[in-house]
Amino acid sequence: MTMRAHIGDQLVVESPATGATRRDGEIVGVHHEDGTPPYDVRWSDTHEVTLVFPGPDAHIHHLADRPEDGHSEAEASVSDVPSRRWLDPGDLGRRVAHERRRQRLTRAEVAGRARVSPSYLAYLEERPADPDVGTLTALAAALRTTAARLRGGGMDRPPGEGQAAYHPELRELGPDECRDRLGTHGVGRIAVSSPDGLSVVPVNYEVVDGAIAFRTGAGTVPAEAAGAEVAFEVDHVDEAMSGGWSVLAVGPARAVTEPNAVRRLNERAHSRPWAGGERPLWVLIDPERLTGRRIHTD
Repeated sequence: MTMRAHIGDQLVVESPATGATRRDGEIVGVHHEDGTPPYDVRWSDTHEVTLVFPGPDAHIHHLADRPEDGHSEAEASVSDVPSRRWLDPGDLGRRVAHERRRQRLTRAEVAGRARVSPSYLAYLEERPADPDVGTLTALAAALRTTAARLRGGGMDRPPGEGQAAYHPELRELGPDECRDRLGTHGVGRIAVSSPDGLSVVPVNYEVVDGAIAFRTGAGTVPAEAAGAEVAFEVDHVDEAMSGGWSVLAVGPARAVTEPNAVRRLNERAHSRPWAGGERPLWVLIDPERLTGRRIHTD
């Protein structure tokens, strides 16, 4: 098959033995109207532009006509890729994409801040790649995080290891602000008094008609919340800005046993519990007291 490309596409050179990416770059110049080689390529590892006559270990990753988020099977076809399947983007790509979506930013916005092309950002999010230190640092700054965080550094350590801001201000959150921060779902912590004492455990939760709902299994610590007064806490830490917030909900918890109610909860769940296993018991917390605090910085 004859190789054809457009400006903005990605040239990927892979190891014939392993299929792992050896080098990649953005095509910034096409010398023939039909898109055939050679190409001017800006390499991601050096940012240098060179004239390239691709060999048999190279293929083109077409990005120009693809929508920003999502793709059809037809759009996923890549010329000259033997497997014709998307490769696993790896931890770095997933973290970049997750953080961008969490902040509700488009690829164009993040690419503009980081001074890279949107096509390269799409490539980075969807394919194995190893950007140079300068590009990674620019992406981290665009996403208000650190290069180490994007690479997964410190994931086993608790958040908030940075320094306090120069002029922090602790503010109380009103009930509506607390509800907004609870959102529709996430991960929070439930405090339960058990025969072994007070226990605090994380759970995946949903907000359903103002109540906090989570799934668990019989005989577990969270299951002991049913029929008792409990406390539920959720928070967020902004490492880059040395800020964050926390919300505390206190109220009675009850087990959901009515079949139709259980079915509705199962249908509305955004995800299965991350801990895995069979967790068929739904528990609802009806908040009677909702309080929160936020660290605001200038």
